[in-house]
Amino acid sequence: MKKIKLMQVAAVAGVLFLAGCTNHVTQTDKFSGFLGDYSGLKEVKTESGNPVLRWIDPSFKKANYSYIKYEPIKFYPEPQPTEQISKDTLQGVLDYANSRMKPALATRMQLTDHAGPRTLIFKGAITGVNTSAEGLQFYEVIPVALVIAGTETATGHRTRDTEVYFEGELIDASTGKPVIKVVRKGFGKQVSNDTQKVTANDLKSVVDSMANDTLLFKDPQ
Repeated sequence: MKKIKLMQVAAVAGVLFLAGCTNHVTQTDKFSGFLGDYSGLKEVKTESGNPVLRWIDPSFKKANYSYIKYEPIKFYPEPQPTEQISKDTLQGVLDYANSRMKPALATRMQLTDHAGPRTLIFKGAITGVNTSAEGLQFYEVIPVALVIAGTETATGHRTRDTEVYFEGELIDASTGKPVIKVVRKGFGKQVSNDTQKVTANDLKSVVDSMANDTLLFKDPQ
């Protein structure tokens, strides 16, 4: 009887923990409001294999544009530093994002300071920087390991993922309407627990991935 009850408890724990496995795309409850309209977003893979949410206006043609006006990436909403993620870390991520994304876009189209004809306006925002309990690995699905994993999470000793959320769009300067929207979630280096400080260097790989996908993006035909 005790064995049966233990197995039942383990089964319930398994369902709860598996439900908390890491999502690799931004969930709707994480949409910041920066884009205004999130309808039409679909999960796709970038050229490098990263899952993102994307919408492209069916009538969009790159040949109709010659310039990009780059508006610096900002925070939306303004983040509140924590003991684990400091103000310096947040600013470092933002600065690095602008230093990588602007030249990446410049390789695709000539930059301009004016929102004139044949121009796309780039707007982007980092909408979240945080840590979360690491998703379960395949070897943790057995009941005993599930209980151990739960204890580690509850006590703050479980390895944690570092996450950066980004939302961006390209807007036709003549019409004021978006032609491309992207919502993505990226993972930086893991930290060993919920007290280890997160540095900007821990998160740079997320920005590097974004910049690389910008370079590799294949325009619709």
